[in-house]
Amino acid sequence: MNIEKALTILKDAGYKYTDKRESILTFFEQEDRYRTAKDLLDYMEEHYEGISFDTIYRNLNLFTELEILESTELEGEKLYQLSCADHHHHHFICRTCGMTQEIDLCPMEDIAKELQNYLIEDHKFEIYGLCPVCH
Repeated sequence: MNIEKALTILKDAGYKYTDKRESILTFFEQEDRYRTAKDLLDYMEEHYEGISFDTIYRNLNLFTELEILESTELEGEKLYQLSCADHHHHHFICRTCGMTQEIDLCPMEDIAKELQNYLIEDHKFEIYGLCPVCH
């Protein structure tokens, strides 16, 4: 996802463009990995004096709802990154730096065989560890 596409999604959903929203998107585009709300707040405080966690969380929730951002939870903390692809995939996530690596292999075919009498509505598969740089 790039900033232009994200802003188009916002506009099409009836939300207006703001400098703060573009700055949030710029942060995630530059980071290109999972980051916390606190990381975003620290970045935004450099540009918008007095910005609140409420503003940060409201926009993170909106962007996640609109699928501009995707989120995960690591050690009890929610992390966010720009939605990264238009195809089905999963992630390896570095526990130290938040770097992600796409995994195109999906284990659901095997899992669905074991759950034949169940209705699977969705799934998410993530592997956690250390990337080559942090290892």
